[in-house]
Amino acid sequence: MNWNFRVLRGLARLTFAQQLILLALVPAALATLAAIAVLTRQHLGNLTELMRANAQTVALQVATVAQAPLARMDRRALQRTAQSGTYQPHVQQVQIWTEDGEIVANSETTDRARGAGLQVVVPIVGDDGRHNGKVMVEISLGAVENARRSVWLNVVLVLAISLVGVGLAGWWAARRISEPIRALGKAVDRLGAGEDASVVVEGTSEVRHLQHGFNQAARALAESRRLLESRVNEATAELARKNQQLEVASQAKTRLLAAASHDLRQPLHALTLFSDGLANGETDPARLQRIGHIRECVDSLDRLFSELLNLSQLDAGVLQPQWADFPLDQLFDEISRNFRPVAEQQGLRLVVRKTDVWVRCDYVMLSRILNNLVSNSLRHTIEGGVLIGARRRGKGVRIDVVDTGVGIALQHQARVFEEFYQVEPTGGRQAARGTRGMGLGLATVQRLAELLNTRVELSSKLHKGTCVRVLVRAAPAALPAPSLSTALPGAEEEESLAGVRILVIDDERTILEGLAVVLSNWGAEVLAAQTRAEALALADGWTQPPDVVISDLLLQGGDNGLDVIAALERHARGIGPGTARLLVTGETKPDRLREVANAGITVLYKPVSPRVLRQAIQAQRAAAALLLDA
Repeated sequence: MNWNFRVLRGLARLTFAQQLILLALVPAALATLAAIAVLTRQHLGNLTELMRANAQTVALQVATVAQAPLARMDRRALQRTAQSGTYQPHVQQVQIWTEDGEIVANSETTDRARGAGLQVVVPIVGDDGRHNGKVMVEISLGAVENARRSVWLNVVLVLAISLVGVGLAGWWAARRISEPIRALGKAVDRLGAGEDASVVVEGTSEVRHLQHGFNQAARALAESRRLLESRVNEATAELARKNQQLEVASQAKTRLLAAASHDLRQPLHALTLFSDGLANGETDPARLQRIGHIRECVDSLDRLFSELLNLSQLDAGVLQPQWADFPLDQLFDEISRNFRPVAEQQGLRLVVRKTDVWVRCDYVMLSRILNNLVSNSLRHTIEGGVLIGARRRGKGVRIDVVDTGVGIALQHQARVFEEFYQVEPTGGRQAARGTRGMGLGLATVQRLAELLNTRVELSSKLHKGTCVRVLVRAAPAALPAPSLSTALPGAEEEESLAGVRILVIDDERTILEGLAVVLSNWGAEVLAAQTRAEALALADGWTQPPDVVISDLLLQGGDNGLDVIAALERHARGIGPGTARLLVTGETKPDRLREVANAGITVLYKPVSPRVLRQAIQAQRAAAALLLDA
């Protein structure tokens, strides 16, 4: 006890570094014990090999003695030979086999208990060098097991003593240094909570140095915190002002786009209808050429407004993916039909590679992504062409749109997916095409890709071309492949509208006149109304409801087409399930788009080409007929 006390007193005079060195010696002791365990394992392995060698020696001796009796097939002599082998230490069993595996002699020990054994087999070689049989000797591993228990018992005992020593050392070290460290930890907690904190300087020299440094750092930190809080308050106020300005600017942009888009779509829609009416029955080539120029201008404006509408629909959150499995080649065929004439008109090649892969995606959204990419590539390609292909990548499919266009400089590649960002054209022919957009095509692609939970990758070299990759999920092929032809523009046959009664509601007189011209040319009987009152007045006088109702969304006096259609449904002579319904609008405000999406009525966005209008009328009439039959 006195010796232990003197040791503890001596340890108490050690410095903090010396105490750490002492604690570091403990893992070294554990490592030494581990080395002893490894050496012990090697010793037991060597002992096992020694027993194997002993069994090999006994087997060779028995094989030598059994050579002659085995040749004579003297089973008694062979049995005596096998029994003599069992007299050797640790041997449990001896067997003598013929070459074909027959046991001709077998001897087992009876004077000692049998345990786990190790078998060794050696051949019996005759004078002529041929194998006449085999000898199997099974030797007991009891000695090895006894040695293993003895060795591991000693190792466990030493290990337990070492752990007790380490525990005592750890307890002593914790008791020696825990109090100052605990006090320092509490001070750190107070400092983290924003309070002023300091500690009493005590303990070993190293701990006292740490405590003194903490007190200095705490005072400096308190001063810095006060300065930082004042700056953060100023920055927060400035950020709030900036955010408010950005929100006001964003709302103003949305209102401006919506108002401009709606007001400009109205005359453009009328111009679309009148241009079709002018072309109907016209045979003069000069006039047809002028009408063609008008249509080209209308199509160009339509593309610009479509970009605005796509962006507005994404802002409104009315687009949600409709997941389905379909063959990618079906979509590729549609792209080829839509853009091959455009490419040929510009003197470019459009190559769409056939593919047998299926994908799981939203068909319409993926179609819009690829259409935007191909249209953008054709717009910025002067010579060469555009290649579209698909490759499997693990569980997905990578769709590549590659062009030989003007390319995108490295400093612009990170921003081309931003709204309204455009790279200035670099070639004369490029500028002369007059097809420059609003910088919304790639922004729409990026937003649609986010809805599909995928990504779009772009690589480009200036004056060399651009490659855009879209990653989608692969799907197992299904047979037979579902036909999507009915969803493609122009796939359905144009039926005659002769005798079809159509009610048109729009507050713009020019649009009413244009629709009347187009629908009349198709053989339809047209009823026109500018307001709800006029539509209800027509309902009072008709003998049967119209077959189709086409209404603008926004009408005079804050009225809207949804309410007018609902009023016609409530009218005594109003429309019923057999009447097809269509909404036509140039509205792009997010709240209006959400209202339209929730209405459950097919919507066409101005400007509407006569072909699309006719297809929509046919589709809605067919749907209404099915509903009436049901």
